[in-house]
Amino acid sequence: MTPTTAPHMDRLTALDASFLSNENESSHMHIGAVLIFEGEAPPYREFVAHIESRLQFVPRYRQKLIYPPWDVGRPLWVDDSAFNISFHMRHTALPSPGNERELITLANRVFSQSLDREKPLWEMYLVERLEGNRFAVLIKSHHAMIDGVSGVDIGTVIFDLKADPDPVPPTSEWKPRPVPSEYELLGQTAGEVAGAPVRLGAKAIDAIRRPQTVVNKLAEGVEGLAEVARQFADPAPDVPLNAEITPHRRIAWARADLEQFKVVKDHFDTTVNDVLLAIVAGSLRKWLIDRGVPVEDLELRALVPVSVRDEEERGRLGNRLAAMRAPLPVYEEDPVARLAIVSSAMDGLKQSKQALGAEVIARLNDFAPPTLLAQAARLTFSTRLFNLLVTNVPGPQIPLYMLGRQLSEVFPVAFLAHNHALAIGVMSYNGKVDIGLLGDYEAMPDLQVVADGLGDSLDELLAACED
Repeated sequence: MTPTTAPHMDRLTALDASFLSNENESSHMHIGAVLIFEGEAPPYREFVAHIESRLQFVPRYRQKLIYPPWDVGRPLWVDDSAFNISFHMRHTALPSPGNERELITLANRVFSQSLDREKPLWEMYLVERLEGNRFAVLIKSHHAMIDGVSGVDIGTVIFDLKADPDPVPPTSEWKPRPVPSEYELLGQTAGEVAGAPVRLGAKAIDAIRRPQTVVNKLAEGVEGLAEVARQFADPAPDVPLNAEITPHRRIAWARADLEQFKVVKDHFDTTVNDVLLAIVAGSLRKWLIDRGVPVEDLELRALVPVSVRDEEERGRLGNRLAAMRAPLPVYEEDPVARLAIVSSAMDGLKQSKQALGAEVIARLNDFAPPTLLAQAARLTFSTRLFNLLVTNVPGPQIPLYMLGRQLSEVFPVAFLAHNHALAIGVMSYNGKVDIGLLGDYEAMPDLQVVADGLGDSLDELLAACED
């Protein structure tokens, strides 16, 4: 691993800034995870020292937001001259008997609190006394700083590939760069605006050299924008998942083996992600019926983020995401038919320009004034577009370690957009599939019913493989 330096006065992309625009007292735009480890918890000071030694590889963790005067541009990342790691790292222990119910209660409280925008946008909690000779770590970071895919890359610098890794060589003491003045902030914004025509001119020259390639990309972009426009003419249905939410959160999780997903995938010639969406549809069907909601002819819409990060961008902080709207056919009673519908629909979406259209909009927003950007961001997270978020991040399929303790499970925690009461995050790790459910505390008192339904729906598909 090589130490890196985050750019100073690095302006947020339009997509990163949209997560700030969409945040309010009820909709927190942080994401994170509940990590469960085998063994006794390390001493807190050793834990802090370990994380501090790795900050040289994730320099954004020592940067905070700064806003240009008069709102003339998007916020920028700058070094936090008052950075104090003890503010970001907390220490606690579970009450006896220290079971997972107590851990979930703690996680509910942690993820119900918004991050302080005056400081670097992350927190980490060491949680002792989890039964079964285990301990936990809660990680919370703002979505403006990190997405799920780059989050896996950050995990690789916090964790080790073996229990007794080689020591990380010390580096020189970190020295924050001076906070820019208002004059410097205005000057940078003016310089970026002035440089835009130059960047566009360079692209124009490249276009002249490769006219057919540009024509093809332009045609695809237009098709993508048209695909996104069609989504507004076909809004998501009105169901209890789209209730007004509070600042308070409720967390649940479910477990499965990756091999179980692969058995279903191979038997029905589909993908792991299709199997995931099918069991989400199956669980929500049962939940809606329990709620007394008619499911005949009802098709929910899941917002499914997809990474558009290329290999050269892996490891960089910030978001490189587009999104597709996946249908969840809760009207279908038969689990095999439900999987076939999902699989066919996802094949069609992959051939469509829906994700491309979302990316085109994100890139166009890079040139938008902050006020217009905020409106576009709210439109993107409109209740009319989707009923819930379902995000699936493939993790490493080898064991990871921290201070000699093996990471056992990773339950992701997504975020709730305005008037969206449920989000489901999935992480595959070391042969397991860990599913984290985040619900509004008031709107989803029966969140565990949805979590249990995921396992039931997977069992139905596994049973169908044996017929």
